[in-house]
Amino acid sequence: MLSSMRVIVFASQKGGSGKTTLSGHIAVEAERQGAGPVALIDTDPQGSLAKWWNVRKDPQPAFIQSVFSNLFYDLDSAREEGFRLVVIDTPPAVTRAISEVVSFADIVVAPTRPSPHDLRAVGPTVDIAEARGKPLIFVVNGATQRARITSEAAVALSQHGTVAPVTVHHRVDFAAAMIDGRTVMEIDPFCQSAQEVSALWTYLYERLQRADGGYRQDEGGNAASNPHNRVFGRRAAQ
Repeated sequence: MLSSMRVIVFASQKGGSGKTTLSGHIAVEAERQGAGPVALIDTDPQGSLAKWWNVRKDPQPAFIQSVFSNLFYDLDSAREEGFRLVVIDTPPAVTRAISEVVSFADIVVAPTRPSPHDLRAVGPTVDIAEARGKPLIFVVNGATQRARITSEAAVALSQHGTVAPVTVHHRVDFAAAMIDGRTVMEIDPFCQSAQEVSALWTYLYERLQRADGGYRQDEGGNAASNPHNRVFGRRAAQ
C-alpha cells in the first residue's frame, strides 16, 4: 500500500495516443491490486474519461470533478479524504495549464504509439516534464504484435527518457470494454490485454514507491474512515 497519496498524470500532445483508455485501466487495476482508494480526474474538455465513468456501474475508482483552477484544492481534499492514488487524464495539447497539472505529478506517463508521427510529437511533453522536474515514463501503446517498428520505437523513445518494460498491444477488447464503463480486466482477467495492464501497473507501482515524498504527506497519518463512499461528483456527459 502506498504510504501517502501519489499522483499519476497521463500526458501527450498527440491525439489518439490512448491516454484515456490507459488512465481508466490503470486506475481500475490499481484498485483491484489493493493500492487504493483510487480517484480519477479528467481535465480534457472532451470529457471522454468522465463519460466512461458515468456509465460505469462500479463506483470504484472514484471520480473527482475538477478544473485546472481548482486542482490544487481538489487534490488536497482527496488527500484528506484518504485517497492513496489519483490518476489524471489531460487533453492532447501543450499548454500552460497542462504544465500546471504536471507540476502535481509524482510520475508522468506518456502513452506513445509506435509511428513516426507519434515519435516526432514527444518533444513538448519531454520539455514540460523536464521543466517541472518530473520523472517521465513512456509507454509504447497500441503496438502491433511482432512488428519491427515497435522495438524501433522503444529504442527511439529511450533517447528521451525511461521506457516502461511493458508494451501494450492493439486489441479490440480495449475499446469494447470501455463502451459500457468497464475494463478488459473486468471482462476477462486472464486475457493478454489484462495481463499487460497488470504488468504495467506493477511497474508504475514500483516507481511510485521509489518516488520521493508524495503529493503531500498526511501530517496526522490518519485517513478518512471510508473514502470509497465519497464521490466528489460526476461531470455531465455532453
